[in-house]
Amino acid sequence: MEKEDLTTAPIVEIRPHLAQRVERELGQNVYLCYQCVKCTSGCPMSDFFDWQPNQIMRALQLGQEDIALQSVTPWLCAACQTCSTRCPQGLDINGIMEFLTREAIAQGIKPKVPEVAIFNRAFLRQLRIWGRLYEPGLMVEMKLSNLGGLFDDLDLYVRMLRKRKVGFFPKMVRPPRRARSRNVSAQTIAYYPGCSLESSAKEFDRSARAVCESLEMKILEPEGWICCGSSAAHRADPQVALSLPLQNLKLFEQSGFTEVTMPCAACYNRHQAALYEIRHHPQKRQAMESALEYQFQDTVKVTTLVEAIYNHAGKTKVAERTLKPLNGLRVACYYGCLMTRPPAVTGVARVENPTEMESLLAAAGAEVVDWSYKTTCCGAAHSLTRPEIVWKLSSRLIIEAQKASADVLAVACPLCHTNLDARQFQMDLEKPLPVLYFTQLLGIAFGLSPSQVGLEKNLTDPFSLLRSKGLIG
Repeated sequence: MEKEDLTTAPIVEIRPHLAQRVERELGQNVYLCYQCVKCTSGCPMSDFFDWQPNQIMRALQLGQEDIALQSVTPWLCAACQTCSTRCPQGLDINGIMEFLTREAIAQGIKPKVPEVAIFNRAFLRQLRIWGRLYEPGLMVEMKLSNLGGLFDDLDLYVRMLRKRKVGFFPKMVRPPRRARSRNVSAQTIAYYPGCSLESSAKEFDRSARAVCESLEMKILEPEGWICCGSSAAHRADPQVALSLPLQNLKLFEQSGFTEVTMPCAACYNRHQAALYEIRHHPQKRQAMESALEYQFQDTVKVTTLVEAIYNHAGKTKVAERTLKPLNGLRVACYYGCLMTRPPAVTGVARVENPTEMESLLAAAGAEVVDWSYKTTCCGAAHSLTRPEIVWKLSSRLIIEAQKASADVLAVACPLCHTNLDARQFQMDLEKPLPVLYFTQLLGIAFGLSPSQVGLEKNLTDPFSLLRSKGLIG
């Protein structure tokens, strides 16, 4: 048998330049990836990619910049953190995808999914102008920048207008240079509603406040909070993504709070991520403290609203307050991506199978159903950039909840609610499934009226179901 002449074999040159830039900016060594393919096998977006996440990682290892920087994959990444959570090497693959979009723009490469770039620019422009997201302004700017889809989603906007789920007038907000101490009691929890609860998710805000009052939980909204930056800032500008939440945390600390609860999963995750950064990266902390002229004490605990109610009221108080038990109502609880992931940031122990929402609703008399999709991505911010992706991912969740014999889907995030409730009429479903905030269900159990929990604002009708169960008149 003749030996192969290795001198004539093609030479593969490994160019580490892009991998080195990833490590300099993110501290992520892409050469730790050994192609276990867990990032790809668990990715809800894999059907829409041209190159799979593990292939992008291999391209980075080999220095194939044309693949890494000209792929649609980094642009379509939904930032659900599944890959980063499941990577056995602890690589922040989501962060690497976000880096690649920024690097592509820096090199003059046109965005492979222009709608995402438009969304990021419009989102951050709204924050620079107003301090908080002005949702109508974001929608208008996106449509004017993307003339091909000028009249797309007109049916959704009309429905939202009829439900008065759109705030017409923006409000300019700037955080105070130094917040005055509120002399709040140890039992008082800061309440950070986030931008959506002032507009498209008003029913969440209304029901959250009503339920906390019923449970004798004292919540107080600090004056001067600003937007957290959501996924747009994380993808487009890491400095802004760190600065915005820290300005809020400065406000909470100076006001004297020791805990802040956040109904929005994205807001919760971004503030937790900011805390993680300053706890683990002294240089970033020093730079932020210098920029904000404030030395962080790290005395404020950030919680989701589910967590706050579970910790401060618990099953016992929920059961005691229940006047109309949710008997016979089969509920599938949906947490979405960012309430638990990644566990290094959130500190959640049961990252794939949280159970706090189930415990609270069961205490109110509901029959919670067991299903396997409680943390599977609904499509996230692609609701405004690629709604066809949301239709596919969210409709699957609704179908799986129905297969589990659920009467209703309970959610705890305004973006999840928009994708699952507001867009449901656009999906190819045999029958609709009401989608309610968990606080709306608790409020009904507490004997609050439909108006007190904002049921009239849900786009997928919940009244027929709740009347059939004898829960409302």
